[in-house]
Amino acid sequence: MIENRIFDEIAVGETASVTRVLGERDIQLFALVSGDVNPAHLDAEFAAGELFGRVIAHGLWGGGLISAVLGTQLPGPGTIYLTQNLRFHRPVSLGDTIIASVTVREKRDHTIVLFDCRCVNQSGEEVISGEAEVKAPTEKVRRPRMALPDVRISDHDGYRRLIEQTSGGEPATTAVVHPCSVSAILAAVEAAEAGLIVPILVGPQARVRKAAEEAGKDIAAFRIVDVPHSHAAAARSVELVRAGEARLLMKGSLHTDELMGAVVSSATGLRTERRLSHAYVMDVPGHPTPLIITDAAINIEPSLEDKADIIRNAIDLAHVIGIACPKVAILSAVETVNPAIRSTIDAAALCKMADRGQISGGVLDGPLAFDNAISEKAAKEKGIVSPVAGRAEILVVPNLEAGNMLAKQLTFLGGADAAGVVLGARVPIILTSRSDSLRTSLASCAVAVLLARAAPKAAPGLVPGLGPGLGANPR
Repeated sequence: MIENRIFDEIAVGETASVTRVLGERDIQLFALVSGDVNPAHLDAEFAAGELFGRVIAHGLWGGGLISAVLGTQLPGPGTIYLTQNLRFHRPVSLGDTIIASVTVREKRDHTIVLFDCRCVNQSGEEVISGEAEVKAPTEKVRRPRMALPDVRISDHDGYRRLIEQTSGGEPATTAVVHPCSVSAILAAVEAAEAGLIVPILVGPQARVRKAAEEAGKDIAAFRIVDVPHSHAAAARSVELVRAGEARLLMKGSLHTDELMGAVVSSATGLRTERRLSHAYVMDVPGHPTPLIITDAAINIEPSLEDKADIIRNAIDLAHVIGIACPKVAILSAVETVNPAIRSTIDAAALCKMADRGQISGGVLDGPLAFDNAISEKAAKEKGIVSPVAGRAEILVVPNLEAGNMLAKQLTFLGGADAAGVVLGARVPIILTSRSDSLRTSLASCAVAVLLARAAPKAAPGLVPGLGPGLGANPR
């Protein structure tokens, strides 16, 4: 319950306090509410060079604690804040424990009360001192304390770390296929400005230049390969890769199936002995690790053999982004083998293939329902004992429909970002969407760049077809 102290009950010398620890979430919420994006508060690298480190150097956070004491304890509900005069003696650093207290100094006519205010840290050092003047309530209030809403901060720190992994290396020459829209040009140019790629713009020259003009981007430094239409752009981009002039492909403003048609051509494409598959590297707010979801864009109804390659591709990707031994959950609607549900039979067979060394580099388990794959609590309630259940890093979906819906639900309801890449071709293929944010587009490019750089030393089949011995698991 929350209960106030009316004016007649308040005694001079009476005191109340609240204790809080300043955490990362407090800093982010403070910036969100106040609009204060001072890098001394939010940027750890910038703050590392500051005298006091990463701090809330002003008093709104500490002042807010004082306000909380006055509004919830003394006098409590019904208090009207009139004036405040505070001095800020030292910064509040991340991890500091702050005790905010108020003490009644004087009672005046018309229900006016003056308070001495003070904040000290865990070492007893004074952080804030001053006074506040309020109008105390005259009617008694006692009611249930309201629960605070569950506020989630979508900081997507995982993508920042992913992009940082590419720093210091050479940008990858990338054939950008038919960049004839504002979004396609922005994705390519901003990736170039970030030092990830060197674009070769393949498309009708007049349309490419018009899109760049509409986007407000200067493309004078980029090579343009003039072709008449999107179909020709896809074919010519594949030729650039086969000739060694490009190390990556990046989808522009054409349909995915049109681009992939040129890639999978048996005579002139980029096929290998490994099945092509798509993977989303999902950055889900509140989830401790990236989630790789596969396949949500290429294989409609994958066979058992297709799923084996889809898993191999995803494991190779996980290794490249820093997951040494990824935990692979093979998803279905249930966690038991049911002959009436094909995906459960496939899951059991895939796990046995892993046991026999036919799939390596990760730990597989399935069938697992989605909740059992990502929630240790759900897995425990079902009695599932598994090194994967509740800790999955790769989610293998039964078919394209399930994967597409899962990825979009996480994106539009869970605030996740989805960086997409196609695996199993001679080079990684960046799939961007018009709805992608700049952060997502850059993350997709970063994943592809890491894959391209890892190709010479990667596990067989990662970027196959580039030399003898690559392209494992012959079909």
